[in-house]
Amino acid sequence: MSARILVVDDLAPNIHLLEVKLQAEYYDVLTARSGHEALEIASKERLDLILMDAMMPGINGFEACERIKNNPDTWHVPVIMVTALEETKDRIRGLEAGADDFITKPIDDFNLMARVRSLLRLKMVTDQLLSHTGHTLSNSRILLEQIVDKPGKILLVEDHEKHAAKIAKPLEDKHKILVEGDPVKALRLAKTGMDLIVVSLVSSGFDGLRVCASLRFSEETRDIPILVIGDPDDETRFVRAYDIGINDTLMRPVEIQELKARVATLLRRKFYADSLRENFNQNLEMVVADALTGLGNRRYFDRAIEPLLDALETKDTPFSIMVFDIDHFKRVNDILGHDMGDVILKEVATRLASNMRAVDVVSRYGGEEFMIAMPETRESDALVAADRVRGLIAGTPIYVDGQALSVTTSAGVAQVRKGEQLRDVFRRADDALYKAKQAGRNRVLPAGNKKAA
Repeated sequence: MSARILVVDDLAPNIHLLEVKLQAEYYDVLTARSGHEALEIASKERLDLILMDAMMPGINGFEACERIKNNPDTWHVPVIMVTALEETKDRIRGLEAGADDFITKPIDDFNLMARVRSLLRLKMVTDQLLSHTGHTLSNSRILLEQIVDKPGKILLVEDHEKHAAKIAKPLEDKHKILVEGDPVKALRLAKTGMDLIVVSLVSSGFDGLRVCASLRFSEETRDIPILVIGDPDDETRFVRAYDIGINDTLMRPVEIQELKARVATLLRRKFYADSLRENFNQNLEMVVADALTGLGNRRYFDRAIEPLLDALETKDTPFSIMVFDIDHFKRVNDILGHDMGDVILKEVATRLASNMRAVDVVSRYGGEEFMIAMPETRESDALVAADRVRGLIAGTPIYVDGQALSVTTSAGVAQVRKGEQLRDVFRRADDALYKAKQAGRNRVLPAGNKKAA
């Protein structure tokens, strides 16, 4: 995983040590000797992660971290505080300043790299979601601010009653907590819409690492953040947990304020990523779907037939397209109004979609015009299908505000030829549609044939 990491420390030997470790893993490393210099570099360079010494003269690491997290251009960059301080109050201070994780001196290589990789994975996913949604860093931060106090649904996987109570009780005033000591039942519960999963690594009844691995293996739980709780001297298991893909760790004995701070941070990340995914799905739907009818739009159709064009060229697999148009639709809009016109458009779209095969590509191509592609279908068979659908539309009135309206359609049908572009076959089908209109409407004509089907 290639990434650019900023190392911040006022002591040159400490900087050099981290620089060597990170470059050995092929990371691009920048360095700063003070909080001021770190802020300047962060404002100018694209960074993927910051390793920040907590205690520095001038602006210390806590203050620099807080400024980075309050800057709309840098708030999304993960920060790991590097400190010799092991007191809980200092960890809480760092978390409140926005730090994403801590690592204590002297630095263990495996522990360092596990935490670095974990946060870089998270940053990569966030960056991808941002790029897909079209959000900027500034306007996407609004999403984060909207979910600061949102309650979460948390699953605690712990079979020791007293340990479970110590974790659950401080969180129950704000979040919904489910406690499960059976790992099989816990994995089942995890698939019911959890926002965070807390897993004990000290249970004698189950292997917490195996639970974490199962959660990351399952598609339904892969994106749920995991916080593991274990003994401070069990560094090996913590490193393994990070390799598996967990998001954060908490040492026993659990300090309540640190627990709340870490849970709040993980939930904010989860809700923020969910918001970005929701925006992405909405944007994707807007890109390929017609808002009025729910059918695919022109862009959707153009993309959907690309495999059909490839199959025609490579395997000589035939396919045909048909262009449907609602007869006298402008008159309907002028006399009945656009609201009734919209009802008619939606009903015609429904009848087209429900009377074609599941493999057929049905789209609203624009206005009152619909385009359908029929894979593995020659023109003669597509002509029969088009005329059948035309008859179904004409044969059943459309009811608008209690009025029974007789609506008809006309269509042109063309089989796609080898080497032909979509615009060429569309022109042939559209010419056939035009001739069907001239011939009296409510009919289907094949490309290049003046006789009604």
